[in-house]
Amino acid sequence: MKILVNERPPAMMIRQGFQTFMTQTRGSTKFKPELFDLVNVNVKINDLPFTFHNYRIINLTDIHLGQWISPEYLNGVTDYVNSLNPDMITLTGDYVSYILEGYEDDLLDSFKKLKAKDGKFAVLGNHDHWAGADEIREILKQSDIVDLSNDVYTLEKKGEKLNISGVDSLTVGADDFDKVLEKLPNDGASILLVHEPDFAEISSKTNRFDLQMSGHSHGGQLVIPGVKTTPFRCSYSIKYPVGAYKVKNMIQYTSKGLGTNSFWLRINCKPEITQFYLKTTKRKNIEINGE
Repeated sequence: MKILVNERPPAMMIRQGFQTFMTQTRGSTKFKPELFDLVNVNVKINDLPFTFHNYRIINLTDIHLGQWISPEYLNGVTDYVNSLNPDMITLTGDYVSYILEGYEDDLLDSFKKLKAKDGKFAVLGNHDHWAGADEIREILKQSDIVDLSNDVYTLEKKGEKLNISGVDSLTVGADDFDKVLEKLPNDGASILLVHEPDFAEISSKTNRFDLQMSGHSHGGQLVIPGVKTTPFRCSYSIKYPVGAYKVKNMIQYTSKGLGTNSFWLRINCKPEITQFYLKTTKRKNIEINGE
């Protein structure tokens, strides 16, 4: 049996106090599209049914509402995402940082407003557990977002299947991958949502997933020009801190995320909204922004 690891109350109080102080220093809260990257990722999946060729999934992660991201800014993100008219929206955790109280209605309003043709799906991150997992799950439920923490959803179109699976936060020990594998159908392309990218070391070994979407690292918040990587890596994002990786037969994609946590500085690492295009092919590969 796994024991969930939670922050000690004194440590949480200190972090909450620091967040409150930092929020008071926040500048403009107006959403501006030029302040972030819309990263288009073409994921070529072997024998993907043509029904799902060019299928578009927008992923949002690491919002950390209440820190650098204000309710007004998140509302702008929501409007922008809706303007792209995605087939599906996925969210991969850390919707708040250390404080949920006072932001519940803002998070609910923005999440409810998100629109996608085939639904909205999410998993939780470590900060969501620290701030209040039960409350976050209720917000997801009221927003018509399917909580895929240790669960599987199979989308069917014209008799063809696309499996969307999720694993709860590895950082706090809430993951139950065996439960996911038991529920996962043997057929159909499969996408996995996991907050922590280094879970790819585990998921790729099953040979049952084509793509894993993650966040957690914020891209390190500093990316070395020309190298496209970062020297700053946190737990469970050591091997796959930013961007696309081929891990065995699976693509691991780690988004830079939308928000920041304690330190708001980003260098050569703009906030990110990721738009995945699924492509049918006889050979797996990946293209980012048409490259």
